[in-house]
Amino acid sequence: MDGDDIADERRTPLLPLHDPIHQRQSSLRSTIKSIFTLKNLFILLGPLLCTIVCLCVKLDGPTTSRNMLGVLAWVFAWWLTEAVPMPVTSMSPLFLFPIFGIATSDEVAQSYMDDVIALVLGSFILALAVEHYNIHRRLALNITLLFCGDPLKPPLLLLGICGTTAFVSMWMHNVAAAVMMMPVATGILQRFPSGPEQSTVVAKFCKAVVLGVIYSAAIGGMSTLTGTGVNLILVGMWKSYFPEAEPIRFNTWIFFGLPLAVLIFLALWGILCLLYCSRDSGNALSAYLDKAHLRRELELLGPVAFAEKMVLAVFTVLIALWMTRSITDDIPGWGALFHGRVGDGTVSVMMATLLFIIPNKKQRGEKLMDWNKCKKLPWNIVLLLGAGFAIADGVRSSGLADLLTKTIDFLEEAPYLAIAPAVCLISGTITEFTSNNATTTLLLPLLIQIAQTMRVHPLLLMIPGAIGAQFAFLLPTGTPSNIVGFTTGHIEINDMIKIGLPLKIAGTAVLSLLMPTLGAYVFGTNEHAHDVAYSRMSL
Repeated sequence: MDGDDIADERRTPLLPLHDPIHQRQSSLRSTIKSIFTLKNLFILLGPLLCTIVCLCVKLDGPTTSRNMLGVLAWVFAWWLTEAVPMPVTSMSPLFLFPIFGIATSDEVAQSYMDDVIALVLGSFILALAVEHYNIHRRLALNITLLFCGDPLKPPLLLLGICGTTAFVSMWMHNVAAAVMMMPVATGILQRFPSGPEQSTVVAKFCKAVVLGVIYSAAIGGMSTLTGTGVNLILVGMWKSYFPEAEPIRFNTWIFFGLPLAVLIFLALWGILCLLYCSRDSGNALSAYLDKAHLRRELELLGPVAFAEKMVLAVFTVLIALWMTRSITDDIPGWGALFHGRVGDGTVSVMMATLLFIIPNKKQRGEKLMDWNKCKKLPWNIVLLLGAGFAIADGVRSSGLADLLTKTIDFLEEAPYLAIAPAVCLISGTITEFTSNNATTTLLLPLLIQIAQTMRVHPLLLMIPGAIGAQFAFLLPTGTPSNIVGFTTGHIEINDMIKIGLPLKIAGTAVLSLLMPTLGAYVFGTNEHAHDVAYSRMSL
């Protein structure tokens, strides 16, 4: 044996360097830690709450009502904690309802695809086309340039930015509008100094712009059915609960929603100008921002291309078709040609299909849209809407709605004119802690039952409940639009409360004024006051 072999022998350990028992213990500890995480506890929370409700809660009703309450506890626990991704949670009624005997699988699946869902899909495809061709940015710069003023007038500029956001939000989901408009707004704010060099006047104007964008997106979405999922949930539930009643059409809603949104928007603009735009702000801001900057931004986009013109044409035709499908009883609209078989979703999908047929004239054979561009479709919102409709049907069919109505039966004693503000206040409070759609989904079935007990038109309670659910103005987590603004770094929670609280009060006041006046004219909510037969609207 030579010296090298002896040296190798000395280097080779006689026993293992790592104790296998210690390794197993360490591996067991890491496994236990990976299992007992906060997220896994939240995952177990849903089934646990459901089990507790089903075993311990006794309701004065059928067994399905208790099972439905347990399913609600499961679904809302997952929604609130986000233990499971929200789109996946939104699909849970597809297996929970059949398992707990609430509905068959076919009945639940029908809630996930109807005319309202088709309306959403078509609108989202059109919104993706608008975003792809930078039409929203061109529109924003043109309107902002128009309102900039010479010399610079900050209140007018703020009006232009907020007004553009509200207009864009009318035709696409308010979250998408906020996401698209925030870079436009912050692009303008980048002209101002930041950090220690930023003056108080500039800082206040930056806050006003960011707050204006997020709140304008929410307000603009109230004016049309396509602007927010809450309005679509309202329409879907109205159609589901009262199939014999006159449906809420796109043009019907806009006659009420647009004046409502305009008044709340003016209140927002006034509050922002009062608190954040001082009289001397124009002189301080004009050194950093003028029309020349806006014109340069617009020139960078180049001339309006053929593709942009075609997308705008399709969008314009879609709006015209929505508005004229059903006009009045004397002027039925083009929908009468199809004997009521055509809905707003039919038109939305048809016009979206044209985007895959019309060439964009950029490359040979290339169309305005292709399916690769549609990969950004927000399926999470589509699934959430479907879950909302399924839950609404389950709450009604299981008998749970009749039982839950008793929890807010104090509204039955409220005076007629106090109904709208009371419902709006309840809904507006709940929505600060849960999503707008979840608030609407939970509250509307209860309000329908209360309306039946009070013998008043259901929309007298449903509309304030749905609109109030969109008044999530106080907290960043109230809605994804708020988070979009909060992440810019220009605003803090106290800024949101400072503007959001008076805005919430103003919105409630406007709704309380319009609901018994304009609402009675548009939706016929005074029917029951004139002893019109309620059976016409019942299932």
